[in-house]
Amino acid sequence: MPLLEPKPEALRPGAARSASPDRVLDDRAAGTPEPLRGELSALLGPEKVLWKVSDLVKYASDASPYRFLPQVVVVPEDIDDISAILSYAHGKGREVVFRAAGTSLNGQAQGEDILVDVRHHWTGVEVLDDGAQARIRPGTTVMRANATLARYGRLLGPDPASAIACTIGGVVANNASGMTAGTTRNSYRTVSSLTFVLPSGTVVDTADPTADELLAHAEPRLCEELLALKAEIEADAELTARIRAKYEIKNTNGYRLDAFLDGSTPVEILRGLMVGSEGTFGFISEVVFDTLPLDRKISSALLFFPSLTAAAAAVPRFNEAGAIAVELMDGNTLRASVSVQGVPADWAELPKETAALLVEFRAPDEPGQEAYERAAAAAVKGLDLVAPVASVTNEFTRETKAISGYWKARKAFVTAVGGSRPSGTTLITEDFAVPPSQLADACESLLRLQSEHGFDAAVAGHAAHGNLHFLLAFDAAKPSDVDRYAAFMDDFCRLTVERFDGSLKAEHATGRNIAPFLELEWGPKATELMWRTKQVIDPDGVLAPRIVLDRDPKAHLRGLKTIPEVELIADPCIECGFCEPTCPSEDLTTTPRQRIVLRREMMRQPNGSPVETELLDAYGYDAVDTCAGDSTCKLACPVGIDTGAMMKDFRHQRHSPREERIAALTAKNFKAVEASARLAVAAADRIGDRLLETVTGLARKAVRPDLVPEWLPEIPGAAARKLPRTSRVGASAVYYPACVNRIFGGPEGHRGPSLPQAVVAVSARAGKPVWIPEDVAGTCCATIWHSKGYDEGNAVMANRIVEAAWGWTAGGTLPLVVDASSCTLGIAHEVVPYLTDDNRELHRELTVVDSLVWAADELLPELTILRKTGSAVLHPTCSMQHLGDVEQLRAVAEACAEEVVVPDDAGCCAFAGDRGMLHKELTASATAKEAAEVNSREYDAYLSANRMCEIGMDRATGREYYSVLMELERATRP
Repeated sequence: MPLLEPKPEALRPGAARSASPDRVLDDRAAGTPEPLRGELSALLGPEKVLWKVSDLVKYASDASPYRFLPQVVVVPEDIDDISAILSYAHGKGREVVFRAAGTSLNGQAQGEDILVDVRHHWTGVEVLDDGAQARIRPGTTVMRANATLARYGRLLGPDPASAIACTIGGVVANNASGMTAGTTRNSYRTVSSLTFVLPSGTVVDTADPTADELLAHAEPRLCEELLALKAEIEADAELTARIRAKYEIKNTNGYRLDAFLDGSTPVEILRGLMVGSEGTFGFISEVVFDTLPLDRKISSALLFFPSLTAAAAAVPRFNEAGAIAVELMDGNTLRASVSVQGVPADWAELPKETAALLVEFRAPDEPGQEAYERAAAAAVKGLDLVAPVASVTNEFTRETKAISGYWKARKAFVTAVGGSRPSGTTLITEDFAVPPSQLADACESLLRLQSEHGFDAAVAGHAAHGNLHFLLAFDAAKPSDVDRYAAFMDDFCRLTVERFDGSLKAEHATGRNIAPFLELEWGPKATELMWRTKQVIDPDGVLAPRIVLDRDPKAHLRGLKTIPEVELIADPCIECGFCEPTCPSEDLTTTPRQRIVLRREMMRQPNGSPVETELLDAYGYDAVDTCAGDSTCKLACPVGIDTGAMMKDFRHQRHSPREERIAALTAKNFKAVEASARLAVAAADRIGDRLLETVTGLARKAVRPDLVPEWLPEIPGAAARKLPRTSRVGASAVYYPACVNRIFGGPEGHRGPSLPQAVVAVSARAGKPVWIPEDVAGTCCATIWHSKGYDEGNAVMANRIVEAAWGWTAGGTLPLVVDASSCTLGIAHEVVPYLTDDNRELHRELTVVDSLVWAADELLPELTILRKTGSAVLHPTCSMQHLGDVEQLRAVAEACAEEVVVPDDAGCCAFAGDRGMLHKELTASATAKEAAEVNSREYDAYLSANRMCEIGMDRATGREYYSVLMELERATRP
């Protein structure tokens, strides 16, 4: 064991805990039992089988209020693996559930036997017919697909609020729709073809002209029985009319029986049935969508009304005016949204009765936009609008930032309201639809029913389509609360069906939540047809039992998850999964959601239980060590939960007092450390990579992998010992070269000035000279200590840099320009909690400017571009995302190159200072998709603005990345 290996006990929850009734039991501590584990490992390969109890726990939860522990999790790579899993399940009498993003809200992605992760290995977008169609793999997020299609002026029809995280497979399997899809732009209407694997293992490509012939040969009984069901339905005029009527409004409850009416052959029927089947009919391996035009002329307004019913009553006006979206938000939703960055703070003061409509019009051109705006103005006349707080304008706008803010508040409905729920409560998200003409009446009835059952729910929804969502919070550990929820559900379902003839699930699909109420909505005849359809397609019941169909009247109450309190920073988490696609360790170990899920399971366990011990043993590497600490999860989370910060705190908790003292000593003597590091890097050029890799590898084994960096061949040579000469007299800004740029030089093949030389030269050319203080050596942004959780060392350096910067800038009269985005973030924001009161006052007087912003806003307008490179690919860093200066990176690059590309798969490289040298597997995993995209073609320049991230991308791509400011210097050099 390494000398300084941290003890797992350091992360053991400190509070005394009693065993939660829904805890993972002790007999599951060993993980997947034999022979299941061994048989699947032999079948698929051990690397595709996740069997530890920590693996099972992190997959037991999703965005729904349910929690089911699988027996095993498998990660297939291709259709052959899928077929093998299904064949195994048939032979052994086992059950299979598919899970992709885990953003479903009704438990349909949870299983109690074999859970199949189809997020990994199943991504990709192929644009067809110049964007008219797109072939998309099921693990691809909606946002990722739309990013590619946007280049062609197209987009997908379905637009769920969870587009940042939800995947195409789940969208199709649930027939999810969203804000604008309604009944005409959803998956059922816009899917051109599907490729899927039936429970038997038969693969069907509905686009194949011979698909019916092939299916008839492989599955004659299936074809015969599907056509028999079609004939039976079509012979029943009353049933046919009922099916057609049910889909005049949004409806995802049960199976798409209209597939029997719309399809004329078995393959066409199956194509329709697969949409909305929730993984109970087969695995969707590929989808071809018919795409829609991306209308870029947008006019939007957020209109405030005195009550929910008043807002609902106004919806028909905007539908008639041609609005593509009319979104409803009640007072609880609006007030909770203040936790979302950018939402006006005065919304917290809105009266509870207030409601708002987010109305949007989209047009392809200016005349169309003007016509819509006239129609909108006419629709607004005579409405009883209110402005209860100062930020409310009740006006239509074309301003992109304002419109983005409106949508950010609306899309954060579940997470913002869920994040503000009482600690320890479970969140239920309900989703129903009524005819749009009855929306106001439905709102009034819903509010009355909630009050009767003691719920103060939040309401929002796609009002244009009569589709409402509401959230309920209750304590699933209290039987009385569960009984109250059950009574409410009984009354709510009867109200929706018997009074409004509505849909109990409009777009979130049946799942486990509404399965007991399926017959209430559809009646016995149609419901029995659904059971028979399931029997025809999956006669052995292998796929997703108890999802969609369940005869247990209390099935929706089984498996409700408790939410034990965890660390304050993570406690608001509702496990929605929005954070996961941004996480660098997503494909390696755990995601932010899973880090929190694992922590909650520890809290459910009694002190010292076998399950807790196993979880703690795995948590150190899987959660803490392989967290990049980049906090992009905070940006993706609508309520700003920073799991990265929690992991840094856990790192701090694992430090011994001796380690903290050494880290603080390093900060106090950083001038000597910096000089030594530069000398070591210079000496490395003479020693050779192989020997250095061997020496550092041995040191890592002897001491601790998370303390000793591994030497990488991509590490550049040393920076020049002296920085460029500058003068304080006449300087427009103070230039602070980050310590990484004082230690490491540029790319090996780069010819031209160093980064500090380039910044000095290009600033002078623009008539805005900069001054480098002579005493920058020994100072740092403190990120080195902050990222590792060394609080004492962090405080030492944080206070030192602020005191120095205040002096350099003459008390903040000059801006401080920093040439590494992570260091800019550190000095501008991350040091603040560690400052003394006096130094916080000094910090408030500083203006910290990233070099990208300096170049784009201050230098470019004054420079003459003399030459351009042909093409450049950019790597926006996570710090740029936090600082909001990605557009400045693009602006500087576009001044220097004829073509500028930001990869669709660009994300955090996870090099994270030196974490890519501590855990190189983390950077390899985090950059795999971006690197593949970058290396799909050649570029003339590979640009970023952070030296360590550039090294990480060098390693990932085999290219040489360098600062965009060095390219700007070349482009403007006389």
